[in-house]
Amino acid sequence: METKWRWMLVTAIAPVAWGSTYIVTRELLPADQPLWGAFIRALPAGLILLALARRRPYGSWWWKSLVLGVLNIGAFFVLVYLAAQLLPSSVASTVMATSAGVILLLAWPILRQHPTWLSLAGALVGFAGVVVMLSPGGAAVNPWGVVASLAAMCCSSVGFLLARRWGGDAPILATTAWQLLAGAALLAPVAVLVEGAPPEPTPGSLLGFAYITLVGTALAFVAWFTGLKHLPAGLVGVVGLLNPVTGVLLGTLVADETLTALQGVGILLVLGGVVLGSARSPGRPREPAASR
Repeated sequence: METKWRWMLVTAIAPVAWGSTYIVTRELLPADQPLWGAFIRALPAGLILLALARRRPYGSWWWKSLVLGVLNIGAFFVLVYLAAQLLPSSVASTVMATSAGVILLLAWPILRQHPTWLSLAGALVGFAGVVVMLSPGGAAVNPWGVVASLAAMCCSSVGFLLARRWGGDAPILATTAWQLLAGAALLAPVAVLVEGAPPEPTPGSLLGFAYITLVGTALAFVAWFTGLKHLPAGLVGVVGLLNPVTGVLLGTLVADETLTALQGVGILLVLGGVVLGSARSPGRPREPAASR
């Protein structure tokens, strides 16, 4: 149990970091160049992790890196970037929180990991808290922003589970670096054709890109894939509910978005869902980590 909570704390780094990128993107980064924004986020992070891993792709990892680079990096970063510019940070992170249920359900056919009743209950309680956090916002919601968030959630949910299935004994630093570099390589020509020259750097954008590259990308993805390697995918998805909690709290503290008492109740529900989803069913034998 102590080991499981340790891996949960490692995994939690990712949704907390991702929840913080919404406000950083909207406040510091250029709004009209999402492709370049995604490329600048992915390339330095991939190079840093590759320098640490010191391994290049081998065998099937050449094409697997391309597939995961599209799902987890290329398409995902662009869609999240758009969502962060079109939606309040609390709304964008709330829509993304539906990935908890999607990962839980898709883990069955992709990883043969059957969801437990407690994990399902935890996902439902957590998502109920997310809905409560969203409902009192009162701000106009851009439908294209919602579409971008949902598309990002679907891409990343499938990509994360495939990364878990294909990971095996491959080092996490290396596989994460390969995905980031593959995504950046796919983004670069599209960014040039669609958006032209890259954005001119400003002190604010340099600070913003440094944060989302080091914290919101390199650190967050390594933590997330580490959690997927050591925990059931459904539990990792439930931990991901911390994303909207971070988005709501930072939106309140930094962007002057209103935090109501009802939203506070929603945050407590999300945290309760994470705790419930992490509980082990009574009488259920402990599943060896290797079999997971």
